[in-house]
Amino acid sequence: MYRLLILVGMSMYLIGCSTSTSSPTKDSELADKKTNILVLIGDDIAFGDLGVYGSEIKTPNFNRLAKAGVRFSNFHSSPVCSVTRSMLMTGCNNIEVGLGSFDYSFYPDSKGKPGYEGYLTENAVTISQLFSDEGYDVIKVGKWHLGGEEAGGYGPTHWGFNKEFGILSGGSNHWNNLRMTPIFSDPDFMNKKFEEHWTLNGEKFDRPDGVYSGELYTNQLLKFIKESDAEGKPWFTWMAFTTAHFPIQAPPELIDKHYKFYLEKGYEGLKKHRYKSLKKHGLISHLASEAKENDLVKKWNDLSEDEKKYQARVFATYAAEIEDQDNRIGQILDYLKKSGQLENTMIVYLSDNGPEGMEAENPNTGNEVFGEWIKKNYDTSFEAIGTANSCNYIGTAWANAATGGLSWWKWFIGEGGIRVPMMIVPPGAMVNKYERAGEISDVVFSVKDLPMTILDYAGIKHPGTNYKGKTVTAPSGISARAFLDGKSNIVRSEDDWYAFELFGNAYLMKGNFKLMKVRKGMFGDGEWHLYDVVKDPSERVFLEKKMPDKFKEMMALYKSYEMKHNLVKVDEGWNAFQAASEAN
Repeated sequence: MYRLLILVGMSMYLIGCSTSTSSPTKDSELADKKTNILVLIGDDIAFGDLGVYGSEIKTPNFNRLAKAGVRFSNFHSSPVCSVTRSMLMTGCNNIEVGLGSFDYSFYPDSKGKPGYEGYLTENAVTISQLFSDEGYDVIKVGKWHLGGEEAGGYGPTHWGFNKEFGILSGGSNHWNNLRMTPIFSDPDFMNKKFEEHWTLNGEKFDRPDGVYSGELYTNQLLKFIKESDAEGKPWFTWMAFTTAHFPIQAPPELIDKHYKFYLEKGYEGLKKHRYKSLKKHGLISHLASEAKENDLVKKWNDLSEDEKKYQARVFATYAAEIEDQDNRIGQILDYLKKSGQLENTMIVYLSDNGPEGMEAENPNTGNEVFGEWIKKNYDTSFEAIGTANSCNYIGTAWANAATGGLSWWKWFIGEGGIRVPMMIVPPGAMVNKYERAGEISDVVFSVKDLPMTILDYAGIKHPGTNYKGKTVTAPSGISARAFLDGKSNIVRSEDDWYAFELFGNAYLMKGNFKLMKVRKGMFGDGEWHLYDVVKDPSERVFLEKKMPDKFKEMMALYKSYEMKHNLVKVDEGWNAFQAASEAN
C-alpha cells in the first residue's frame, strides 16, 4: 500500500525536529506499508489566491503539487468552515451530521431539531475513527471547529484522534493565545480581551507568545509524524491551519513585498487582474464573463488616500499569510523527501470555503459592536497592521476581488463562496511518472468525495450503515480514484447529482449545471435560477427559460432532497449575519 498526504491549505513550519533522514524505501517494502494520510486544510482562501491558480502571489511549493498532480477547477466546498469540515470528515451531507447550522449562526426555528445541532453528531462514522480502527496514529493539528467545550459536541479525541494539538474554535490570534472575538455574554466584554483554549493531547497548553501560527502548527505536526515513524506506525493527520482567517496577521518580512501591487491595483484592478489570469491559465472557461458588480462592495476611488494605503497594507498582510502557508508546505515536502516518504505519499490541498467578507462596520455583513470592541482593545494604526495587537479583516471589497472571475464570497453559495482551490497528487506521483501530472480538470467534484477517495487509496472499506453495532448514515460521497488513476474521465456522472442547503440558501449540482436559490435576506432575489458553471462561472446567464426541462428535472430532485432531510423552511427576509451577531 502507499502513503497518502492530504494538504488542505494552511501554513506549516518545522520546529525542533531531527534533520536525520532514512534511506529510500525499496519498492517491495513500500508495497507492504499502509497508506499514511496528511490532511492540510486552508482557511478562507479564495479560488484566485494561489499563484498556481493564477494569483500574483508567488507560491512555488503549491506549484510543486500542481506540476506533479491534478488541479481541480470545479471543486466545491460549503460556504462556511465547520460545515465543510463535517462533510470532509464523514463523506455525508451536512444536515445528516449536525451541521445544518453552525455555532456562529442559528435560524431560530431550527434550534433543537435533528441535523441542526451546530456540531458534529454521532449520526455517522468519521474517517478518523476508521483509521484508528486500522491501527493508525490519528493526529489532529490546528483548528477543529466541529464541537467541544462551549460549542457542544465533542473534541477530536472523541473521534479517534490519539494525538492532538491546537484550538477547538474557528480561529485565533496568530501570534499569541488570545481569542479572535470577545465573549459577548461577559457583561464587561467591551473592556477586555479573552484567552483562547489551547490543548495538547487533551490537556491545557500554554501557547507561547511571538511564534506565528503556521510555525507553531508545523513544528508540532512534524514532531508527531516523527514519533509515529520512530514507532513504526502508519499515521493519519488532519492538519488545519488558521491562515488566512482573520485576524489578518503575518510575519513582517513577508508583508512589504506585496504592498505596492495592491495600492496600485485597488479593489477593481485586482478583480480584473485575477479574472484575466484565471482565464489565461485555463482555470475558468475562455467563454467566461466578468462577474457583475456587487452593491455591497465599496469602490476604490471612494476611499481617501490614507484609506487606500491602509487597505492595501491589510491585503498585503493577507497575501503574506498565503506566502507563509506556501513556505510551510515547502518545509513539509522537503522533510518528506529527505525522509524518503514522498515515494509513497498522496498529497491533497484544499481550502474550506471562499474568502471572508465580514466587515464590522457594515450593517449588512457585519457586527458594529464587534467593531467597537476592536477599536477599544486593539491598535488600529497603519503601523500596527499584521502585528499581534492588530485585529483586521479584508472585508467585502477585497474578498470580492480575490475570487477573480467568480461572484460572492464566504457565507454565500455563489461560486466565489464555494469554488475553492483543490489539488491531488496520487501516491508516488511526486517522484514517479504520473499520467495526469500537471493537468487542470473541470470535472464535478464535491468536498464529500474527498474522504471516500482517501479511504479508497488507503484500502479501508467504509462500513456503510452499521458501525460497531450502531446504525449510522451511509456516506454519499464518491471516490475519485478511477479518475485519478486514468480509468475514467469523470468523478460524478450526470446521474450522480448532489444538493446543499444552509440557512434557506440552496443549490443542486447535476453535471456542469447548478440550480441555485439565494433568499432576499441574504441579498438574493429569492428565485431559483439555472446556470452552467463551467461555461459561466460568474453566474450571469440564467438558463431556466432556455432549458425548462432541465430546470424542472433539477427542481424535482432538490424537492426530494428537501423532503428526505426535513429541511427547516427559512423566512425570506432573515439575515444570517445579524443572527451571528446575536449568537456571539
